[in-house]
Amino acid sequence: MASFKVGVQLWPEHTDMASLRDAWKRADDLGVDSIWVWDHFFPLNPPITGEHFEGWTTLSAMAADTSHAKLGTLVSCNSYRNPELLADMARTVDHVSRGRLYLGVGAGWFEPDYDAYGYDFGSGPSRLKALEASLPRIKARLEALNPAPLGPLPLLIGGSGEKVTLRLVAEYADAWNAFGPADAYARKNEILNSWCADLGRDPAEIERTIGLLSGAEVDDAEAYVAAGATHLIHGLSQPFDFSSVERLLAVAQG
Repeated sequence: MASFKVGVQLWPEHTDMASLRDAWKRADDLGVDSIWVWDHFFPLNPPITGEHFEGWTTLSAMAADTSHAKLGTLVSCNSYRNPELLADMARTVDHVSRGRLYLGVGAGWFEPDYDAYGYDFGSGPSRLKALEASLPRIKARLEALNPAPLGPLPLLIGGSGEKVTLRLVAEYADAWNAFGPADAYARKNEILNSWCADLGRDPAEIERTIGLLSGAEVDDAEAYVAAGATHLIHGLSQPFDFSSVERLLAVAQG
């Protein structure tokens, strides 16, 4: 099996900040390639009234607490921040992390966030249209900021829509994230490659990440790598049991 990178996404729900900080320090010590949070305002797993922390301020603490792994939001919701502001936030956290940040972004989908925080949920097409308008603005602001990012600050786009999202990945992104099962991921991966061919983009320039939501998916790592994934990111909730991450690292290390 081809080698692959290992990441962990720490879900900032039904937990406390001390536990989160312990978890990302442990992940960094284990030698994972990347550590992520999500960008929501409520738990995605019930109850929705449970404890929860905002993603970007959490990420800034993670950047200060860790030393080795790449970091990011998987993924930021384009609707929640002006694109120039998002670029500046990312550049700033990149400096805190000493150049280890990914800028992950997507169109958004979780309606309770929108409703409670006063954002217009709109429709799927309207949110994708807004994302398409934001991507060149994000790139332009990153190029204009002083000081510039310390690291490469790769732009990751999350989503698997075949007509718009994957086209935007081919046009703008340095990395792409989606979910399983493996056969669905393989099909989306081939569609992304086709968009790259249409747009004159080398598909090898785009890192292929996948979110693994369970220990069973971790045990199916070989199938995801065969489907085209090069970076497997395992989601963990409180109490942050790292045994499945350790299994994934063992497979990645041969």
